[in-house]
Amino acid sequence: MPDPLSTNVQNLKASETVAISNEAKRRKAAGEDVYDLGVGEPDFDTPAPAVQAGIQAIQRGMTRYPPNVGIAELRRGIAGQLSRMSGGRSVDPDQIVVSSGSKQSIFNACFTLFGSKDRVLIPSPAWVSYPQIVHLSRAEPVLVPGDVEWGLKVSAKDLDRHHTTSTRGLILCSPCNPTGAVYTLPELRSIAEWARKHEVWIIADEIYRRINYGSGPAPSLLDLPDELLERTVIIYGASKAYAMTGWRIGAALAPPHLTKAMAALQSHTTTGANHPAQWAAAAAFTDDKVDGEVNRMVAAFRRRRDYLVERFRSAAPGIEFVEPHGAFYFFFRVDGIREKDPVTGTSFCEQLMKQEGVALVPGGAFADDRWVRLSYAVSDAELEAALDRILRLIQRLESARAA
Repeated sequence: MPDPLSTNVQNLKASETVAISNEAKRRKAAGEDVYDLGVGEPDFDTPAPAVQAGIQAIQRGMTRYPPNVGIAELRRGIAGQLSRMSGGRSVDPDQIVVSSGSKQSIFNACFTLFGSKDRVLIPSPAWVSYPQIVHLSRAEPVLVPGDVEWGLKVSAKDLDRHHTTSTRGLILCSPCNPTGAVYTLPELRSIAEWARKHEVWIIADEIYRRINYGSGPAPSLLDLPDELLERTVIIYGASKAYAMTGWRIGAALAPPHLTKAMAALQSHTTTGANHPAQWAAAAAFTDDKVDGEVNRMVAAFRRRRDYLVERFRSAAPGIEFVEPHGAFYFFFRVDGIREKDPVTGTSFCEQLMKQEGVALVPGGAFADDRWVRLSYAVSDAELEAALDRILRLIQRLESARAA
């Protein structure tokens, strides 16, 4: 038998979303007729100004080690955009650490803030990596179930029921992956006031903030007064709004002492993010032409969201779902399709792939296998064809229940 692995990774599981995407790609490469609605990345190209900035950075020889915390131009660009989105509030570029994707930014924050015997609250359903990253920091992830009647969001009262003297952190995502739910500003204020009262750190994952179907960007903790942000880390990045998932640029905005600690940690792991990619991201955050491309992309996502909602309401009226107000995910419930031999998210996705050739992500990946996540970051034609197949399976399962 092989030697046992370190206790550092004893709770570690591979990302289910990545595994499903890889399987869909394998089937496509083998010539199978497969639609992949499991992947969590925009189907749009990176905006041209960002691409050109990356190419020019390589041509200018920007291929050596970058500053560990990120090039000044990028940190200023991120600070400027965060400031504009929150009504011109002051955002200090020196309190920003650029990392190799927002996932590393979350890891840096968790590894720096939490440790053995700490508890970190995570609203559930939750993105697959949050509990894993908390485990890697040797803390305990505590899932807090969201309210079905409230778009699977949590309230301060929900958090209070799971709070103990060992609770040190809360990871909050809005707009939310996997549900597409968006916390309102009053809801964020209530949670921030609760966290301040209990001296709990909030890691706010706002990577989807610009993909919001209301007016302007989604509400943010940065829209709140300074006194509510003393123990807050804002996670941001280029991946989602700028279709730059492969460029791997994320960022964390934090109080100065935490910024310093995260930078020190990063100096011993990745020594900063990809240098040419940082220049590309700096253009994305500062070039006015890019804003127009982002707005067109969000409009396309909104149109697809509306199409999904209308189709489900008309063709599958008995299926419960969370109406998305941001991001590009549609979260629907399958456990009520049959009373006898209940359907799970896992069994539904297995049947869907085997019988209809459509890849979705079972809710079990997000800690609630009553549900299924669909990503509508695909072309309109692919979405329509795949949805026909999904609804066909639902109708077969419902017919079997009635038989």
